[in-house]
Amino acid sequence: MSEHRFSGRSALVTGGGSGIGRAVALALAAEGARVVVAGRSREPLDETVALVEKAGGTAVARVADVASPADVEGLVRAVVDEFGSLDVAVNNAGVFRGGRPFAELSDEEWRALVDTNVTGVFLALRAEVRQMRAQQGGGAIVNVSSNLGPHRQAPGTTAYAATKAAVSSLTRGAALEHIGDGVRINAVSPGPSDTAMSLRPGESAADRAARMKEQSPLGRVSSTEEVAQAVLYLASDAAASVVGADLVIDGGAAL
Repeated sequence: MSEHRFSGRSALVTGGGSGIGRAVALALAAEGARVVVAGRSREPLDETVALVEKAGGTAVARVADVASPADVEGLVRAVVDEFGSLDVAVNNAGVFRGGRPFAELSDEEWRALVDTNVTGVFLALRAEVRQMRAQQGGGAIVNVSSNLGPHRQAPGTTAYAATKAAVSSLTRGAALEHIGDGVRINAVSPGPSDTAMSLRPGESAADRAARMKEQSPLGRVSSTEEVAQAVLYLASDAAASVVGADLVIDGGAAL
């Protein structure tokens, strides 16, 4: 373990069963946080918990759908019941639908995007702020947005990008309104990272690597650990005066 920046603190990570969420949970636990990982499927959450425990950390899995107000309220209560407080929250749960022109998107695909990516972040953010402002010491929240929407556009991603632009707006507005309550809110905006979401239909990891050599100024995708370290910075005391920021982690793609 390294600096133990989060010793004695309790953290919630939504979408914690894979990808960036899992990397964030592992990184927080490695620095002393007690972590609750949440998602809609039990098995991948249990896998994340097992990885945390294998590394000597503390984690608990909770099945919840961020699009459900009751689930979200229960999730925040569960963190407090389990560990006594909610000091750090990372709203990472998100879905992608698209890959084709905007006009071909179905009503169902649009609703799925909005339900998880916008309503899910709104519900989680609201519940987290209410808890953090009521407890001694406040807390820090990091929303996982995207470089798509707030920072750039790409064909086949218009609806997804719109939901992530909403996350960016929610982040800035809530940050302004609640910093006086002791709740510090920021966002990270990853570009393509080493997750299944960045793979095109039928594309292998090797295919993606070749494509990124051509498309990304950095020449590769970001690792989930790189994104996780940005999240930890924003949630840490080192970022105590960082409010409403949106840290882009995309290898220069949005430049």
